[in-house]
Amino acid sequence: MNVQIQSVRFDAGQTLLDFIQKKMDRLDRFVDERASGAEVVLRLDADSEKGNKVVVISLRVPGGDIRVEERAFTFEEAIDNSMDVIKRQLEKAKAKFEK
Repeated sequence: MNVQIQSVRFDAGQTLLDFIQKKMDRLDRFVDERASGAEVVLRLDADSEKGNKVVVISLRVPGGDIRVEERAFTFEEAIDNSMDVIKRQLEKAKAKFEK
């Protein structure tokens, strides 16, 4: 899957970029060949109770895009939370597509 990663207001380290790519590669078994790509936006927000690291993932699949926005204290935690939400949404979309 073609994944574009963009960081806003900071430079993401190679370790973080590799972590994101690894997680996105795991989604391939859920999306089959239907996903045409994904965009991951990392940004720092004003500090809040939920954390100041924000991850927005947009996954392009037939029938509509899946977009998830998660906030956490670390980017890794936000990515993990996003993957859980995306998997659930993909399962719902797959069930709807098969009907």
